[in-house]
Amino acid sequence: MSDPIVTQQGDMTENTADDAELRISSMRARAYRRARTISGIGTFVVLALGCIYVAQSLLLPVMLAFLLALIFSPVVRTLARYHIPQSITAMAIVLTLSASVIAGVYGLSGPVSKWVDDAPRIERQLRLRLADLGGPLEKLRDAQKQVEKATEQDQGTDVQKVVVKEPNLISQAAQGAPEIVAGIALMMVLLLFILSSGDMIYQKLVRALPTFGDRRKGLRIAHDIEREVSRYLLTISMINIGLGILVSVLLGIVGMPNPILWGIVATVLNYVPVLGAVVGVGIVGMVALVSMPTITSAMLAPAVYLACTMLEGQLLTPALVGNRLRINSVAIILAIAFWGWLWGFIGVLVAVPFLIVTRVFANHVEGLGGLRELLGPHKSPD
Repeated sequence: MSDPIVTQQGDMTENTADDAELRISSMRARAYRRARTISGIGTFVVLALGCIYVAQSLLLPVMLAFLLALIFSPVVRTLARYHIPQSITAMAIVLTLSASVIAGVYGLSGPVSKWVDDAPRIERQLRLRLADLGGPLEKLRDAQKQVEKATEQDQGTDVQKVVVKEPNLISQAAQGAPEIVAGIALMMVLLLFILSSGDMIYQKLVRALPTFGDRRKGLRIAHDIEREVSRYLLTISMINIGLGILVSVLLGIVGMPNPILWGIVATVLNYVPVLGAVVGVGIVGMVALVSMPTITSAMLAPAVYLACTMLEGQLLTPALVGNRLRINSVAIILAIAFWGWLWGFIGVLVAVPFLIVTRVFANHVEGLGGLRELLGPHKSPD
Protein backbone atom coordinates (compact mmCIF):
# COMPACT_ATOMS: atom_id res chain seq x y z
CA MET A 1 0.00 0.00 0.00
CA SER A 2 1.48 3.32 -1.09
CA ASP A 3 1.94 6.20 1.25
CA PRO A 4 -0.55 9.04 0.39
CA ILE A 5 1.93 11.68 1.48
CA VAL A 6 4.58 10.37 -0.92
CA THR A 7 2.01 10.19 -3.73
CA GLN A 8 0.89 13.77 -3.08
CA GLN A 9 4.51 14.97 -3.11
CA GLY A 10 5.05 13.16 -6.42
CA ASP A 11 1.97 14.85 -7.92
CA MET A 12 3.18 18.26 -6.73
CA THR A 13 6.60 17.60 -8.25
CA GLU A 14 5.01 16.66 -11.57
CA ASN A 15 2.76 19.77 -11.48
CA THR A 16 5.77 21.99 -10.73
CA ALA A 17 7.69 20.48 -13.65
CA ASP A 18 4.68 20.98 -15.93
CA ASP A 19 4.36 24.60 -14.81
CA ALA A 20 8.05 25.20 -15.42
CA GLU A 21 7.78 23.72 -18.91
CA LEU A 22 4.73 25.88 -19.62
CA ARG A 23 6.55 28.99 -18.44
CA ILE A 24 9.58 28.16 -20.56
CA SER A 25 7.36 27.51 -23.59
CA SER A 26 5.51 30.77 -22.99
CA MET A 27 8.77 32.71 -22.69
CA ARG A 28 10.06 31.12 -25.88
CA ALA A 29 6.84 31.99 -27.69
CA ARG A 30 7.00 35.62 -26.50
CA ALA A 31 10.67 35.86 -27.51
CA TYR A 32 9.85 34.41 -30.93
CA ARG A 33 6.96 36.86 -31.43
CA ARG A 34 9.16 39.77 -30.31
CA ALA A 35 11.95 38.72 -32.66
CA ARG A 36 9.50 38.31 -35.51
CA THR A 37 8.03 41.76 -34.84
CA ILE A 38 11.47 43.40 -34.70
CA SER A 39 12.48 41.57 -37.89
CA GLY A 40 9.32 42.74 -39.66
CA ILE A 41 9.81 46.34 -38.55
CA GLY A 42 13.48 46.26 -39.58
CA THR A 43 12.62 44.84 -42.99
CA PHE A 44 9.94 47.48 -43.49
CA VAL A 45 12.32 50.29 -42.52
CA VAL A 46 15.04 49.04 -44.88
CA LEU A 47 12.58 48.69 -47.76
CA ALA A 48 11.08 52.12 -47.03
CA LEU A 49 14.53 53.76 -47.01
CA GLY A 50 15.40 52.02 -50.27
CA CYS A 51 12.17 53.22 -51.89
CA ILE A 52 12.72 56.79 -50.65
CA TYR A 53 16.26 56.79 -52.02
CA VAL A 54 15.39 55.26 -55.39
CA ALA A 55 12.25 57.35 -55.91
CA GLN A 56 13.78 60.68 -54.85
CA SER A 57 13.23 62.22 -58.29
CA LEU A 58 9.48 61.68 -57.76
CA LEU A 59 9.12 62.05 -54.01
CA LEU A 60 11.22 65.21 -53.65
CA PRO A 61 9.00 67.46 -55.86
CA VAL A 62 5.90 66.02 -54.18
CA MET A 63 7.26 66.71 -50.67
CA LEU A 64 8.33 70.23 -51.65
CA ALA A 65 4.88 70.89 -53.14
CA PHE A 66 3.16 69.87 -49.90
CA LEU A 67 5.57 71.97 -47.83
CA LEU A 68 4.88 75.01 -50.00
CA ALA A 69 1.16 74.26 -49.74
CA LEU A 70 1.45 74.37 -45.95
CA ILE A 71 2.98 77.84 -46.27
CA PHE A 72 0.53 79.34 -48.75
CA SER A 73 -2.76 77.61 -47.86
CA PRO A 74 -3.60 80.17 -45.14
CA VAL A 75 -3.01 82.94 -47.69
CA VAL A 76 -5.40 81.30 -50.16
CA ARG A 77 -8.01 80.73 -47.45
CA THR A 78 -7.75 84.32 -46.17
CA LEU A 79 -8.18 85.83 -49.63
CA ALA A 80 -11.14 83.48 -50.26
CA ARG A 81 -12.97 85.23 -47.43
CA TYR A 82 -12.80 88.42 -49.52
CA HIS A 83 -14.46 86.59 -52.45
CA ILE A 84 -11.23 86.05 -54.39
CA PRO A 85 -11.41 82.61 -56.06
CA GLN A 86 -8.93 80.08 -54.75
CA SER A 87 -7.85 79.14 -58.28
CA ILE A 88 -6.93 82.75 -59.06
CA THR A 89 -4.87 83.08 -55.87
CA ALA A 90 -3.19 79.71 -56.47
CA MET A 91 -2.30 80.69 -60.04
CA ALA A 92 -0.85 84.01 -58.86
CA ILE A 93 1.26 82.27 -56.19
CA VAL A 94 2.58 79.64 -58.63
CA LEU A 95 3.37 82.26 -61.29
CA THR A 96 5.17 84.41 -58.72
CA LEU A 97 7.24 81.48 -57.50
CA SER A 98 8.06 80.43 -61.08
CA ALA A 99 9.09 83.97 -61.98
CA SER A 100 11.26 84.15 -58.86
CA VAL A 101 13.00 80.87 -59.75
CA ILE A 102 13.62 82.00 -63.34
CA ALA A 103 14.88 85.42 -62.22
CA GLY A 104 17.14 83.83 -59.61
CA VAL A 105 18.64 81.35 -62.09
CA TYR A 106 19.15 84.09 -64.68
CA GLY A 107 20.65 86.50 -62.16
CA LEU A 108 23.03 83.92 -60.72
CA SER A 109 24.07 82.43 -64.05
CA GLY A 110 26.49 85.27 -64.78
CA PRO A 111 28.43 85.30 -61.50
CA VAL A 112 28.45 81.50 -61.23
CA SER A 113 29.72 81.11 -64.81
CA LYS A 114 32.42 83.65 -64.11
CA TRP A 115 33.51 81.79 -60.99
CA VAL A 116 33.59 78.50 -62.88
CA ASP A 117 35.65 80.02 -65.72
CA ASP A 118 38.06 81.60 -63.24
CA ALA A 119 38.38 78.43 -61.15
CA PRO A 120 42.00 77.66 -62.20
CA ARG A 121 43.11 81.22 -61.49
CA ILE A 122 41.26 81.24 -58.17
CA GLU A 123 42.92 77.96 -57.21
CA ARG A 124 46.38 79.36 -57.95
CA GLN A 125 45.70 82.53 -55.98
CA LEU A 126 44.32 80.56 -53.07
CA ARG A 127 47.44 78.41 -52.99
CA LEU A 128 49.63 81.49 -53.00
CA ARG A 129 47.64 83.03 -50.13
CA LEU A 130 47.79 79.83 -48.11
CA ALA A 131 51.51 79.39 -48.77
CA ASP A 132 52.42 81.71 -45.89
CA LEU A 133 50.08 79.89 -43.55
CA GLY A 134 51.07 76.40 -44.68
CA GLY A 135 54.79 76.60 -45.46
CA PRO A 136 55.73 73.18 -43.99
CA LEU A 137 52.84 71.53 -45.80
CA GLU A 138 53.96 73.03 -49.10
CA LYS A 139 57.49 71.71 -48.56
CA LEU A 140 56.06 68.27 -47.90
CA ARG A 141 54.10 68.43 -51.16
CA ASP A 142 57.23 69.48 -53.08
CA ALA A 143 59.12 66.53 -51.63
CA GLN A 144 56.29 64.22 -52.64
CA LYS A 145 56.39 65.57 -56.21
CA GLN A 146 60.13 65.02 -56.38
CA VAL A 147 59.71 61.42 -55.24
CA GLU A 148 57.02 60.88 -57.89
CA LYS A 149 59.29 62.31 -60.61
CA ALA A 150 62.18 60.07 -59.52
CA THR A 151 59.88 57.05 -59.59
CA GLU A 152 58.69 57.90 -63.09
CA GLN A 153 62.29 58.21 -64.32
CA ASP A 154 63.16 54.81 -62.85
CA GLN A 155 60.25 53.20 -64.61
CA GLY A 156 61.47 54.42 -68.00
CA THR A 157 59.76 56.05 -70.90
CA ASP A 158 57.91 53.00 -72.20
CA VAL A 159 55.25 53.16 -69.51
CA GLN A 160 52.02 54.71 -70.76
CA LYS A 161 49.84 56.76 -68.46
CA VAL A 162 46.09 56.36 -68.44
CA VAL A 163 44.29 59.50 -67.35
CA VAL A 164 40.55 59.39 -66.74
CA LYS A 165 39.06 62.74 -67.63
CA GLU A 166 36.09 63.54 -65.42
CA PRO A 167 33.33 65.85 -66.60
CA ASN A 168 33.54 69.41 -65.34
CA LEU A 169 30.90 71.30 -63.42
CA ILE A 170 29.26 72.78 -66.51
CA SER A 171 28.80 69.42 -68.23
CA GLN A 172 27.45 67.85 -65.04
CA ALA A 173 24.93 70.67 -64.66
CA ALA A 174 23.91 70.30 -68.32
CA GLN A 175 23.34 66.58 -67.89
CA GLY A 176 21.17 67.06 -64.79
CA ALA A 177 19.24 70.08 -66.12
CA PRO A 178 16.33 68.13 -67.72
CA GLU A 179 15.67 66.20 -64.51
CA ILE A 180 15.80 69.40 -62.44
CA VAL A 181 13.44 71.23 -64.80
CA ALA A 182 11.02 68.29 -64.80
CA GLY A 183 11.06 68.18 -60.99
CA ILE A 184 10.38 71.90 -60.69
CA ALA A 185 7.54 71.66 -63.23
CA LEU A 186 5.97 68.74 -61.32
CA MET A 187 6.28 70.65 -58.05
CA MET A 188 4.63 73.78 -59.46
CA VAL A 189 1.76 71.90 -61.13
CA LEU A 190 1.07 69.85 -58.01
CA LEU A 191 1.22 72.99 -55.85
CA LEU A 192 -1.28 74.69 -58.16
CA PHE A 193 -3.80 71.86 -57.81
CA ILE A 194 -3.31 71.51 -54.05
CA LEU A 195 -3.89 75.23 -53.45
CA SER A 196 -6.83 75.33 -55.89
CA SER A 197 -8.54 72.38 -54.20
CA GLY A 198 -8.76 74.22 -50.87
CA ASP A 199 -9.85 71.89 -48.05
CA MET A 200 -10.43 68.87 -50.28
CA ILE A 201 -7.40 67.01 -48.89
CA TYR A 202 -8.54 67.66 -45.32
CA GLN A 203 -12.05 66.48 -46.16
CA LYS A 204 -10.69 63.28 -47.68
CA LEU A 205 -8.59 62.74 -44.58
CA VAL A 206 -11.55 63.26 -42.26
CA ARG A 207 -13.80 60.90 -44.24
CA ALA A 208 -11.15 58.18 -44.05
CA LEU A 209 -11.26 58.17 -40.23
CA PRO A 210 -13.68 55.66 -38.62
CA THR A 211 -15.59 57.68 -36.01
CA PHE A 212 -16.91 61.22 -35.73
CA GLY A 213 -14.66 61.98 -32.76
CA ASP A 214 -11.61 60.83 -34.70
CA ARG A 215 -12.71 62.96 -37.65
CA ARG A 216 -13.00 66.10 -35.55
CA LYS A 217 -9.64 65.42 -33.91
CA GLY A 218 -8.00 64.69 -37.27
CA LEU A 219 -9.36 67.90 -38.79
CA ARG A 220 -8.19 69.93 -35.79
CA ILE A 221 -4.71 68.38 -35.95
CA ALA A 222 -4.49 69.03 -39.71
CA HIS A 223 -5.45 72.70 -39.32
CA ASP A 224 -3.10 73.16 -36.36
CA ILE A 225 -0.20 71.62 -38.27
CA GLU A 226 -0.92 73.84 -41.26
CA ARG A 227 -1.19 77.00 -39.15
CA GLU A 228 1.88 76.43 -37.00
CA VAL A 229 4.16 75.13 -39.76
CA SER A 230 3.05 77.94 -42.06
CA ARG A 231 3.73 80.51 -39.36
CA TYR A 232 7.14 79.00 -38.63
CA LEU A 233 8.27 78.71 -42.24
CA LEU A 234 7.02 82.19 -43.14
CA THR A 235 8.81 83.66 -40.13
CA ILE A 236 12.03 81.82 -40.90
CA SER A 237 11.81 82.84 -44.56
CA MET A 238 11.42 86.50 -43.64
CA ILE A 239 14.33 86.23 -41.20
CA ASN A 240 16.53 84.57 -43.83
CA ILE A 241 15.66 87.17 -46.45
CA GLY A 242 16.50 89.93 -43.99
CA LEU A 243 19.77 88.18 -43.15
CA GLY A 244 20.60 87.91 -46.84
CA ILE A 245 19.97 91.62 -47.39
CA LEU A 246 22.11 92.53 -44.36
CA VAL A 247 24.96 90.24 -45.45
CA SER A 248 24.81 91.60 -48.99
CA VAL A 249 25.00 95.22 -47.84
CA LEU A 250 27.79 94.70 -45.31
CA LEU A 251 29.91 92.54 -47.64
CA GLY A 252 29.51 95.19 -50.32
CA ILE A 253 30.75 97.81 -47.86
CA VAL A 254 33.88 95.81 -46.96
CA GLY A 255 34.69 95.31 -50.67
CA MET A 256 33.59 91.70 -51.25
CA PRO A 257 32.88 91.00 -54.95
CA ASN A 258 29.34 89.99 -55.98
CA PRO A 259 27.69 90.90 -52.66
CA ILE A 260 24.20 90.10 -54.00
CA LEU A 261 25.32 86.55 -54.73
CA TRP A 262 26.57 86.13 -51.17
CA GLY A 263 23.32 87.52 -49.82
CA ILE A 264 21.40 84.84 -51.73
CA VAL A 265 23.85 82.19 -50.50
CA ALA A 266 23.33 83.37 -46.92
CA THR A 267 19.54 83.24 -47.35
CA VAL A 268 19.59 79.66 -48.67
CA LEU A 269 22.20 78.31 -46.24
CA ASN A 270 20.44 79.78 -43.23
CA TYR A 271 17.62 77.27 -43.72
CA VAL A 272 20.17 74.76 -42.39
CA PRO A 273 20.67 75.58 -38.69
CA VAL A 274 24.23 75.64 -37.32
CA LEU A 275 25.85 73.91 -40.30
CA GLY A 276 24.60 76.51 -42.78
CA ALA A 277 26.38 79.33 -40.96
CA VAL A 278 29.60 77.30 -40.69
CA VAL A 279 29.58 76.47 -44.41
CA GLY A 280 28.78 80.08 -45.31
CA VAL A 281 31.64 81.45 -43.22
CA GLY A 282 34.03 78.94 -44.79
CA ILE A 283 33.02 79.76 -48.37
CA VAL A 284 33.14 83.52 -47.82
CA GLY A 285 36.52 83.16 -46.12
CA MET A 286 38.05 81.23 -49.04
CA VAL A 287 36.71 83.68 -51.63
CA ALA A 288 37.87 86.64 -49.53
CA LEU A 289 41.41 85.18 -49.41
CA VAL A 290 41.45 85.26 -53.21
CA SER A 291 39.67 88.58 -53.72
CA MET A 292 40.99 90.83 -50.95
CA PRO A 293 44.43 92.53 -51.22
CA THR A 294 45.71 91.45 -47.80
CA ILE A 295 45.04 88.59 -45.41
CA THR A 296 43.95 91.05 -42.72
CA SER A 297 41.27 92.54 -44.96
CA ALA A 298 40.30 89.04 -46.12
CA MET A 299 39.46 88.07 -42.52
CA LEU A 300 36.97 90.94 -42.30
CA ALA A 301 34.41 89.40 -44.70
CA PRO A 302 33.93 86.06 -42.86
CA ALA A 303 33.93 87.96 -39.56
CA VAL A 304 31.04 90.12 -40.82
CA TYR A 305 29.17 87.03 -42.04
CA LEU A 306 29.69 85.28 -38.70
CA ALA A 307 28.51 88.32 -36.76
CA CYS A 308 25.31 88.52 -38.83
CA THR A 309 24.49 84.84 -38.35
CA MET A 310 25.19 85.03 -34.61
CA LEU A 311 22.90 88.07 -34.30
CA GLU A 312 20.18 86.18 -36.15
CA GLY A 313 20.62 82.88 -34.32
CA GLN A 314 21.01 84.19 -30.77
CA LEU A 315 18.64 87.16 -30.72
CA LEU A 316 16.27 87.50 -33.68
CA THR A 317 15.07 83.93 -34.26
CA PRO A 318 14.46 83.08 -30.56
CA ALA A 319 12.53 86.34 -30.12
CA LEU A 320 10.27 85.81 -33.17
CA VAL A 321 9.85 82.03 -33.19
CA GLY A 322 9.79 81.39 -29.45
CA ASN A 323 10.20 78.07 -27.67
CA ARG A 324 7.08 76.26 -28.92
CA LEU A 325 8.63 74.93 -32.12
CA ARG A 326 12.26 74.89 -31.07
CA ILE A 327 14.09 71.58 -31.50
CA ASN A 328 17.22 70.36 -29.76
CA SER A 329 20.47 70.58 -31.69
CA VAL A 330 21.20 66.84 -31.66
CA ALA A 331 17.91 66.05 -33.42
CA ILE A 332 18.60 68.78 -35.99
CA ILE A 333 22.09 67.47 -36.78
CA LEU A 334 20.82 63.89 -37.08
CA ALA A 335 17.94 64.96 -39.35
CA ILE A 336 20.28 66.98 -41.57
CA ALA A 337 22.71 64.05 -41.81
CA PHE A 338 19.91 61.56 -42.55
CA TRP A 339 18.10 63.56 -45.25
CA GLY A 340 21.38 64.80 -46.71
CA TRP A 341 22.51 61.17 -47.02
CA LEU A 342 19.25 60.27 -48.77
CA TRP A 343 18.61 63.31 -50.99
CA GLY A 344 21.82 65.34 -51.07
CA PHE A 345 21.77 69.13 -50.74
CA ILE A 346 17.99 69.41 -51.21
CA GLY A 347 17.54 66.87 -48.44
CA VAL A 348 19.67 69.08 -46.18
CA LEU A 349 17.38 72.04 -46.92
CA VAL A 350 14.13 70.17 -46.23
CA ALA A 351 15.39 68.27 -43.17
CA VAL A 352 14.38 70.91 -40.63
CA PRO A 353 10.91 71.60 -42.15
CA PHE A 354 10.23 67.84 -42.04
CA LEU A 355 11.39 67.81 -38.44
CA ILE A 356 9.10 70.74 -37.62
CA VAL A 357 6.13 68.90 -39.12
CA THR A 358 7.00 65.85 -37.00
CA ARG A 359 7.30 68.00 -33.88
CA VAL A 360 3.94 69.71 -34.43
CA PHE A 361 2.26 66.36 -35.10
CA ALA A 362 3.79 64.95 -31.90
CA ASN A 363 2.49 67.97 -29.96
CA HIS A 364 -1.11 67.06 -30.89
CA VAL A 365 -1.07 63.26 -30.48
CA GLU A 366 -1.17 61.95 -26.93
CA GLY A 367 0.63 58.70 -27.72
CA LEU A 368 3.70 60.51 -29.09
CA GLY A 369 4.80 62.10 -25.82
CA GLY A 370 8.16 60.33 -25.94
CA LEU A 371 8.87 61.63 -29.43
CA ARG A 372 7.78 65.12 -28.37
CA GLU A 373 10.19 65.02 -25.43
CA LEU A 374 12.98 63.63 -27.64
CA LEU A 375 12.66 66.41 -30.20
CA GLY A 376 12.05 69.21 -27.71
CA PRO A 377 14.72 71.69 -26.63
CA HIS A 378 16.86 71.15 -23.56
CA LYS A 379 15.22 72.46 -20.40
CA SER A 380 17.58 73.85 -17.81
CA PRO A 381 16.80 72.78 -14.23
CA ASP A 382 15.22 75.44 -12.06
